[in-house]
Amino acid sequence: MSAQREDTRELPAFEARSLGTKKHAHALVIPVINEGERIRAQLRRIAEAAPRVDIVVADGGSTDGSLDDAVLRETGVRALLVKTGPGKLSAQLRMAYAWCLDEGYDGIVTIDGNGKDGVEAIDAFVARLEEGYDYVQGSRYKPGGAAVNTPFDREVAGRLIHAPLISLAGRAWYTDTTNGFRGYSRRYLLDSRVRPFRDAFDRYQLLFYLSVRAGQLGYRTCEIPVRRAYPAGEPAPTKVSGVKGRFAMLGELFAVVGGRYHPPA
Repeated sequence: MSAQREDTRELPAFEARSLGTKKHAHALVIPVINEGERIRAQLRRIAEAAPRVDIVVADGGSTDGSLDDAVLRETGVRALLVKTGPGKLSAQLRMAYAWCLDEGYDGIVTIDGNGKDGVEAIDAFVARLEEGYDYVQGSRYKPGGAAVNTPFDREVAGRLIHAPLISLAGRAWYTDTTNGFRGYSRRYLLDSRVRPFRDAFDRYQLLFYLSVRAGQLGYRTCEIPVRRAYPAGEPAPTKVSGVKGRFAMLGELFAVVGGRYHPPA
């Protein structure tokens, strides 16, 4: 196994603002775009929980003023990365993961920035990475987890379509593969047989691909229980909406499980 060379990485243009020094061996990456008070409240909850991570916010180009310096410094954010190039979620993650690896982190935990996830589980991801796991998937459906107000269509699609397909392709059983709360080891992300830093990952493909590739390459994987709560009586906080958006995501899923994103030998 060899590491992907830095000069072969494809990354979107971005700006990085450091707000503190490296204190922990693992980073918490939070992708956001125009999350308003949701991301502010989430950052405060994380600060109160004080997990063993350095917080890195990966902004896709917010225009709502929610990520001002006062909030970031108050909540102990180590760095704000702002994507200025093309691409959606996968581009944000490529930007953030590359930055974290360059900073020398042993592993990365990712949590969505829309406030749905229980931040108390962050240290459990770190613990599994420290135990030698390379891909740790959070699941609201594992014993000890909680699925609160999950929209019916999302539960059906996730449990009956997404998770079975990812599990079959990835040679490991998962129950909640649409959940963006997960962790990766440094060695997994740097493996030249993985090569996550490619422009082909521009929308949501990277989340699906990293779920599949770990088991295919024999890396240690596991699921841990987490809480995911959708707000009651409000539209679901998500960037995927409408029939067109959902069919596009389904197409990305089929492409990943079909092996389209495997790097050339």
